[in-house]
Amino acid sequence: MASIRKRPDGVWRARYRDDAGKEHAKHFPRKIDAQRWLDTVTASMVVGRYVDPRAGKVTFEQWWKAWSARQVWAPGTLAAAQQAADSVTFAAVRMSALRPSHVEAWVKAMSEPVKDGRKKGLEPTTIRTRVTYVRAALRAAVKDRVMASDPSKDVALPRVRRSDARMTIPTAEQVAAALGSAEPWFAPVIAVCAFAGLRIGEAAGLQLEDVNFLGRTITVARQIQGENDSTVRVVPPKYGSERVVYVPEELTTMLARYLEEFGTRGDEQRLFSSTSGTAWQRNSAGNQWRRVRRAVALEQFTLHDLRHFYASGLIAAGCDVVTVQRALGHSMPSITLNTYSHLWPTAEDRTRTAAADLMRSVLAVPADSVRTQEA
Repeated sequence: MASIRKRPDGVWRARYRDDAGKEHAKHFPRKIDAQRWLDTVTASMVVGRYVDPRAGKVTFEQWWKAWSARQVWAPGTLAAAQQAADSVTFAAVRMSALRPSHVEAWVKAMSEPVKDGRKKGLEPTTIRTRVTYVRAALRAAVKDRVMASDPSKDVALPRVRRSDARMTIPTAEQVAAALGSAEPWFAPVIAVCAFAGLRIGEAAGLQLEDVNFLGRTITVARQIQGENDSTVRVVPPKYGSERVVYVPEELTTMLARYLEEFGTRGDEQRLFSSTSGTAWQRNSAGNQWRRVRRAVALEQFTLHDLRHFYASGLIAAGCDVVTVQRALGHSMPSITLNTYSHLWPTAEDRTRTAAADLMRSVLAVPADSVRTQEA
């Protein structure tokens, strides 16, 4: 319901009730201005772009706090999302006043060095991840009619370099060197990353029951998260990463020999442990890996690059996208393609190979046999 009435002081009062029954009013010196305002409000209701004027007064910081509290996030996701929200430069801006320029300024700030010691801007992938979390909150605000549109919608983001330009993959010889220089209680950790494609957290979370020595499989059912011993926690794998990995007999044999010598740890029969008996976590595993790579001059590689080594091996052997996706525990084939598309043969490669096979088959036919067939 909407109406316009003239007050005794000559001011025109326009008012309406929203879908929730809440009354809103505004005063104008001229009736035509009051009518235009009501027409605008009515049109926004019809097309579904109506925004509660009072709701838009909350700041982004206030909206984020309320919205993020309603999300069902894993601890790691919550931490990453909060880090993104903490980095915005428009936390104190009212939602109704947020403009694309605010988001552009934030993206620009993340892209450049800062005076607090950061020598260069954040990586494009990091910036995109942070914008994704903030954009989710802004889109939710639009759905809740807190703001009319998402100010981040058309904001340009830094271009991400091609995967092949930033991905480092060790060779078979380099992986062999790493295994040869590793301590006997750490070499199997390297092996499950390189020959089963496990993330370091997944490898650290392995228990005896996860290894089927006869069936030659490893079940990924949990992972270890945390930067140090005080923050270590056992959590489910990343979304979609629960899986059974089919592994070579040589790997299960290596694990069996490791267990004969070192056994398992704890009531949960954890497979791998540091020298202190605690579960491997990001810092302890990273420190041990750095010792290994220094010994064989492999400083450019991380433990995660062993996962890339595994993926590249599957692709080189002719495995399709879905097979690689399932082995790596990616939630969607598109993630696998976005990461490793440059490793698959292109259409040109397949055409060239097929033509080469055809040519070899022709050239391999002896000339005498051709003449015999003609006769």
